[in-house]
Amino acid sequence: MARWKELPGELDPVVVEFVGQLRRLKDGSGLSLTRLAARTGYSASSWERYLSGRLLPPAAAVEALAAATVGGTGADLDTARLLALHEAAADAWQRDRPSGRTPDHEPPPVAVAPAAVRRPVTRLRLYLTAGAAFAAGAVIAGVAVGSEMPTGSARTAVVAHPVTYACTYVRKAGAWYAGNSATSNDALEVDMSGPEVAELQCLLQRAGISPGGVDGNFGPLTESAVITAQKRYHLDVDGRVGPHTWAALRG
Repeated sequence: MARWKELPGELDPVVVEFVGQLRRLKDGSGLSLTRLAARTGYSASSWERYLSGRLLPPAAAVEALAAATVGGTGADLDTARLLALHEAAADAWQRDRPSGRTPDHEPPPVAVAPAAVRRPVTRLRLYLTAGAAFAAGAVIAGVAVGSEMPTGSARTAVVAHPVTYACTYVRKAGAWYAGNSATSNDALEVDMSGPEVAELQCLLQRAGISPGGVDGNFGPLTESAVITAQKRYHLDVDGRVGPHTWAALRG
């Protein structure tokens, strides 16, 4: 069993309980971070951030962890309870960081609008269910009753001045460019953003590997696409972009 470091003291108790549950699932599975990354599609470095409380995982990563570690006839119910606890933790995380980016790094599409009309009683029921499963009921219920929780759409990253990126492919000196950046060696990884990331996403699309859209944000979908590209081109698979990955995608 891993000897975990103490979580950051500024974390909300709901987040602490949630991360503790992730750690218990990981320890109970006996999987190393490398094997966990292979089973879930999220890199070992991402799981290190999630399990250390430095970054809250997206719901898709939580579902992947549950699929890799939760077994038995009650697996579906256990996964639902874990996701309910994740939802409560995400609300607490966003409340503590109202102007910061959230772990999903998704653009604000119209598709998220239905989440804004869900009734608070539904969320309260989810919180209480999660509390019964993970012995965090008192904390979760207190947060849910004490203040109106932000809806799922409130956790979407808010960009004060949205930037629109396009992919305009040009081949120069045997290399492909998409019109956002000419870099061939900038190091990119999860949580970074900007035109270099948009260039990366365009090149991934040109290679037939979807990064989940071209928005200039290096989120989990882009990381997964990078991993796929690194496997295809027989590179070191770490979900990070360096000179070798750039060369393969521009070639």
